Amino acid sequence: MSSDTLPDEASVQFQEGGCLRTYVLNRPKKLNVLNREMLERLRPKIEEWSQQDLVGVVAGTGTGRAFCAGGDVASVVEDAKNPETLQHALQFFQQEFEMDYILAAMPKPYVAVMDGITMGGGAGLSVNASFRIATENTTFAMPETKIGYCPDVGASFFLSRVDGEIGTYLGLTSETLAGKAVFEHGLATHFVPSRRIPGLMERIADLTNPTYAQVDALIEEHRDDNIGSLTSPLVGSLRVALDSAFKHDRVEDIFADLEKLSQESEHENVRQWARKTLDTLHLRSPTSLKVALTAIRRGRNSTLLEALQMELNIATAFCRGKASKDFYEGVAKVVVEKKRDTRPNWQPSTVNEVSDEFILESFFPQLKASDTTSPRLHPPEWLAKATVMNPMVYGLPTEEEIGRMVLGSHKSSGSTVLTLDELVVKFEDIKGGKAGVREKIEEVVRRKCTTEEDKQAGKAWLKWVH
Repeated sequence: MSSDTLPDEASVQFQEGGCLRTYVLNRPKKLNVLNREMLERLRPKIEEWSQQDLVGVVAGTGTGRAFCAGGDVASVVEDAKNPETLQHALQFFQQEFEMDYILAAMPKPYVAVMDGITMGGGAGLSVNASFRIATENTTFAMPETKIGYCPDVGASFFLSRVDGEIGTYLGLTSETLAGKAVFEHGLATHFVPSRRIPGLMERIADLTNPTYAQVDALIEEHRDDNIGSLTSPLVGSLRVALDSAFKHDRVEDIFADLEKLSQESEHENVRQWARKTLDTLHLRSPTSLKVALTAIRRGRNSTLLEALQMELNIATAFCRGKASKDFYEGVAKVVVEKKRDTRPNWQPSTVNEVSDEFILESFFPQLKASDTTSPRLHPPEWLAKATVMNPMVYGLPTEEEIGRMVLGSHKSSGSTVLTLDELVVKFEDIKGGKAGVREKIEEVVRRKCTTEEDKQAGKAWLKWVH
């Protein structure tokens, strides 16, 4: 695979081989954290590749132990605090969000290799890709509430589409998922051992006029041979508790449910989880928690572009520092001073002091197209009529899909009720024999279904009850 003429120390490198074009984030000592220079290198090349007939597949990787650990928020806040350089901070977010949209909407298969730390801005580059590869090295998080900010880069779009309230939980707590759990919860579409990635990239490069189905099948060929049982702890009774606690539209109600679970749940693991989650949320910025929850709820009914524009409005409010200085405070303490075990001096200090009306007025204003208060996103003209692919198409079946199949409203349901094995066979057929389908379905069915015994037929029919 050939590289372009950029020197080895270039912050972004570009590689060409066969039908494959790959960008390589190359700031390993900084965990490939994005800055303006990287975005300015990346966009013209991605736009060029997107419009070239010879390019069949675009891929993104990172050198070192990270794909991308986020954006350079220390530089952003430094710019934001100075009125003379505030526009630089806003331009960074505008450039970043436009880049995220281009990658999600370009009319070619896009493979994001999440082989390492994938957080914040790194999630934006990857999580709406048609193909997202997790490895044993993957660590995924949206850690923004730790620093007095809000999950962005399209998080309100993709977190609101993850099964149940997993996305709400990740967005508010800043907790991480690791390895195969990233795949199990739909944030990755495939799980491939890290050692197999180079060979996979070579095979993709050898394709001729590749289709999405061909790329999917090729990645699946390189999957872990022993994918086995689910690894995520967020299953069973704990998952039921999580969905119940994080279903609310007010942060105060989430806190109240967690408090109740920590004392009254019949399951010790749930009581421990609820206490730990409460402790975690109390460390986060109250303003950030309320902004994040509102954004995720609104993102459910937004397009990706609408979600990104909403998040740009939010970023603008945080950068200006008039509504809240928690972004300044969080970055100073957590990122610059690295005081990660102490609670920054959030103002206000509790969620009860942050009114919902204030959040809506300050971070979710009703802006007209002509309003210059916040920058506007301007995707390239050639993407004007683009449609963003459902990011779950090539992953494991979602709970919503499984529910529709059991209830008979899925296009592949047929006219009869199903047994567990019949349900698994249907989705294995839809997903082309994808590894992990049975394990995912069995976990969902245990939580969401009961069975009705048919002694005459010798079968147990599934009934969706939750």
